[in-house]
Amino acid sequence: MARTDRLMRLMDLLRRLPAPVTAIRLAEETGVSQRQLYRDIATLRAGGALIDGEAGLGYTLTEDPALPPQSFSRLEIEALRLAVDALGRIGDPDLTSAAHDALARIIATLPERQSRQALHAVMRSFDAGPERVPPRIDLAVIRAGCWDETELEIDYVDLKGAASRRSIWPLGLSYSQHTLMLLAYCRLRMDFRIFHVNRIEALRATGDSFRPHRVALVREYASKRNARPPVCTG
Repeated sequence: MARTDRLMRLMDLLRRLPAPVTAIRLAEETGVSQRQLYRDIATLRAGGALIDGEAGLGYTLTEDPALPPQSFSRLEIEALRLAVDALGRIGDPDLTSAAHDALARIIATLPERQSRQALHAVMRSFDAGPERVPPRIDLAVIRAGCWDETELEIDYVDLKGAASRRSIWPLGLSYSQHTLMLLAYCRLRMDFRIFHVNRIEALRATGDSFRPHRVALVREYASKRNARPPVCTG
């Protein structure tokens, strides 16, 4: 894990784990030795984080310089918790984890009364149906392709069982209750296609950028969507 990512994860752990958090627990969670953990704590303190505690006693984050004070109504707090809890059913563990980390950072900035309200939210999201099975491929590669506007090559099997290899320009992911779909411009068909992510057998990033074309593609897709729905590859 890169040093910057490790320090960010350490801050997230200090925000959301019950305080005081032992050095052993923090070292295990960040994948470093206790000696390195102590150096990381010193680095965060030097950066302005007020962390109480010491080796053998545990650590407590009492002031986070990265987060300005903010305030939410009780209904807003409940809405945030409800939305984050609901993410657990979409079958994207990385996205769910990121949402919980973000919520922990938000709660860490709240006044004490509102922080208690967040910990004792009364609204819950419930679905009797099964959770979606995570895709076999790495969703991080798809997200990176959408964000960085770079081409992907996928091995895909449609609902009829036909297999093909496609070069695509990924434009966006669409989450629904039962499916995860990828909107892309298919270089084989030279048209927009919607792919079932769970039917992608393999993928890789080619490194080729389609950035100069993205804005025009999005506009073209919006125009075509108003005229007719894009083809779903099954």
